[in-house]
Amino acid sequence: MRAAELYDYAIVRVVPRVEREEFINAGVILSCQRTAFLRAAVALDADRLLALDPQADVDAVQRHLGAIVAICAGAPDAGPIARLPLRARFHWLTARRSSIIQTSPVHTGLCTDADAALEHVMARMVPSRRPA
Repeated sequence: MRAAELYDYAIVRVVPRVEREEFINAGVILSCQRTAFLRAAVALDADRLLALDPQADVDAVQRHLGAIVAICAGAPDAGPIARLPLRARFHWLTARRSSIIQTSPVHTGLCTDADAALEHVMARMVPSRRPA
């Protein structure tokens, strides 16, 4: 049996109108320093976004969310931030900012499988679309 490892995570939020401070959860960034794990998962509910701001640019938001996933993965075309060490990328992505894409405060947990932890936090914190 593997020992439990400490991980950090933050919820990715879309805040279409920053002045109103309304947001929807759209993803999770999870980092486990000891196992060199850094991944993000995103799932934007465009209908919820448009309910908060009918003029929201859904395509632009999707691109920005995709950039978070690419930076975590260290994709070659994801720019200089993607070339930073894993922990520096995590801290850069979770830094406080006042923009349409924000993250929650960083939280911690214990897991034996970081991929499973990411899936669990996503399922718990990012609402899936419900059938009409």
